[in-house]
Amino acid sequence: MATASVPVAVALAAVGSAVVWVAGGRLETASERLGAYYGFPPVVQGAVIAAVGSSFPELTTAVLSAALHDSGNLGVGAIVGSAIFNILVIPGWSALRGRGMEADRDVVYKETQFYMLAVAVFLITLSFGVIYLGSADGGLTATLTRPLALVPLALYGVYVFIQHQDVTDYDAPDPGPVDAGRQWLLLAGSLVVIVAGVEALVQAALSLETALGVPSTVWGLTVVAAGTSLPDAAVSVRAAKAGRGTTSLANVLGSNTFDLLVAVPAAVLVAGYVEVDFGTAVPMLAFLTVATLAFLVVTRTHLELTRSEAAGLLALYAVFVGWMATEATGVTGFVPGI
Repeated sequence: MATASVPVAVALAAVGSAVVWVAGGRLETASERLGAYYGFPPVVQGAVIAAVGSSFPELTTAVLSAALHDSGNLGVGAIVGSAIFNILVIPGWSALRGRGMEADRDVVYKETQFYMLAVAVFLITLSFGVIYLGSADGGLTATLTRPLALVPLALYGVYVFIQHQDVTDYDAPDPGPVDAGRQWLLLAGSLVVIVAGVEALVQAALSLETALGVPSTVWGLTVVAAGTSLPDAAVSVRAAKAGRGTTSLANVLGSNTFDLLVAVPAAVLVAGYVEVDFGTAVPMLAFLTVATLAFLVVTRTHLELTRSEAAGLLALYAVFVGWMATEATGVTGFVPGI
């Protein structure tokens, strides 16, 4: 597939996105029903259950990129690009479709601030990979090893523990009749289909790199990131239209926390080590920080996301895509490695 033509690569990306969209929707449905069946509160359903389920495409992207294609930059690019898409496009789109969206203090303070901590720990982990395991020639290559991968994974363990405290204090309503066995089978089958869809997206990105000379990191930040974020979008938009703004926003933040603290470390554990261009990763994480601050400001205002604020988030994502286009074409050169 590395020598595929541009039309074939684009078609492959479209098919992969469609597969991820459909299978991700099935996975989310099963996760949501199982969450209700086991009595999890709305914030935990959004931040952990639905988030882990809908983030499986990003996890698969990171693992396949590192283990099968030896492309850590593509995997990390897809993770960071997905986080930017999640924090800007999904809340913006959800609020526009739902005519605004209310938040609560758990989302604005606990979820957002823990997610910002996840961004910081992810950056620190990459920094350790440069300082202690960087290339011998002094270049900005971060080498992530299995011991280093345990740092973000440990923080995610803390996150799950905090969420577990909410479960112990929550009096769950009766979920009604749920065939748990069937939902577990649906969840498992969806995972298998998602792996195939994500592999198509990764192959498309590698093919576009060869055909157009644009690094796979760019395609990971944009095309692959958007394609793998479709399940997150489906979860959040549906929750927002149903008036469940808290679940919608918690899913976005929980997905990003999972992506940064679990997806990349999982790829490291499977592959043994992952090399990442630190000079490329830092500017992307800087933009992710700006996007997160923008999200925090607009959701903190009266604890709601209005349609005008939603439009502002979408406009900021358009700025990001435009920036990536200028980097890829050589008009600007703020990101080494692109």
